[in-house]
Amino acid sequence: MSKTANPASVAPLTREEIVRSLVTGERRFHEIPKTLPAEEAAEIRRQALAEMTSTPLANIGHHSLDVQRASHRNCENFIGVAQIPMGVVGPLRVRGKHADGDFWVPLATTEAALVASTNRGCTALREAGGAVVRIEDVGMTRAPVFRTSGIVQTQAFLQWIQDHEEEIRDLAEGTSRYLKLLEVRPYTFGTTVFLRFRFDTGDAMGMNMATIACDRVVNELIEPATGVPCIGLSGNYCVDKKPAAINWQEGRGKRIYAEILLDAPILHHILKTDARSLVEVQYRKNLLGSIAAGSMGYNAHYANVLAAFFIATGQDPAHVVEGSMGITCIESRGPDSVFASIFMPDVPLGAVGGGTSLDTQREALAMLGVSPDPERRGEAVTRLAEILGAVVLAGELSLMAAFTSNDLARAHEKLGRGEIPNRLPT
Repeated sequence: MSKTANPASVAPLTREEIVRSLVTGERRFHEIPKTLPAEEAAEIRRQALAEMTSTPLANIGHHSLDVQRASHRNCENFIGVAQIPMGVVGPLRVRGKHADGDFWVPLATTEAALVASTNRGCTALREAGGAVVRIEDVGMTRAPVFRTSGIVQTQAFLQWIQDHEEEIRDLAEGTSRYLKLLEVRPYTFGTTVFLRFRFDTGDAMGMNMATIACDRVVNELIEPATGVPCIGLSGNYCVDKKPAAINWQEGRGKRIYAEILLDAPILHHILKTDARSLVEVQYRKNLLGSIAAGSMGYNAHYANVLAAFFIATGQDPAHVVEGSMGITCIESRGPDSVFASIFMPDVPLGAVGGGTSLDTQREALAMLGVSPDPERRGEAVTRLAEILGAVVLAGELSLMAAFTSNDLARAHEKLGRGEIPNRLPT
């Protein structure tokens, strides 16, 4: 008879034993037995961390989300949540093709004055009849990088890609029923070849879909057929989560346009500014200041509103880096009116997948009436993008106006620090 113990007869470790093994380093956080419920595994990690760091973690452990789903779909080594205050602005009047009406928009932020300021911008847009917003679905990109032996092999490689485009498309689109390959654009120098795949991903942001499709095409088709090795599935020519000229020029995800005409009463009574001052601060701050700094964001603070909107609605916060690129334009119209617009060339956005499935984020999306329907492919994310464009315009106008009226510091002092102290008369 074998002396080896039957695994079924080995008693399972107690909770205390698992915690002790984590604290001593005998076991790593991802090595907690898979048979344990996700909530219990999170509790064990928190208990071990509390001992290891001498820090109670009661608040991190307090949440309302579905732990089983979140720990498997959104976050590994799950221990709990980082709670961020969520406010609401509106009603925001949007005149888009899929978002046409008034919306209450949730924004999750820790920055005092952001919600109040954006809400003032929403009032201005509403009184002016609503922001006109239009969206172009540019597509999600992924760009593997390859190494050739030189010019001759590079040209042969690119010719093969061109000749087998349909075969590449069939294989890529076979990885997801929601995926459509739009183009494969090459860029080469030396012995390096980038292939920038661009996909229509429906209502999903689509980064994972694009990655899986590229991985399948590279490993099952391109490398075996050409003998040219892929050095990295992403060669930074995509470009993902970094500001880049190619994304400014060609776009990525959603390309957003929003505009409004504001007349004198709205400028004076709501935004506390005037046309001449608003045009000048736009010119000297957003344009000349950005040129002087070498910035790719010719705007006041797209990133502020983007981050708050992204966190509230379950987007990938890292994509704020791309979304913060763009330009705000303010032009004089008539004696004391302005035409204001924003252009955002690179906004990865999704109505399904990723963080959009988390409980609080699903509620936020429901507030906006964003509900994907397979029969109306891409309409839900377009609606979301139109609302985003309008709320970014609202935030931009309010902050720009605050610069002209010297209200910026006072607003942060009042809302971020409490009451404004008494000042000596000037």
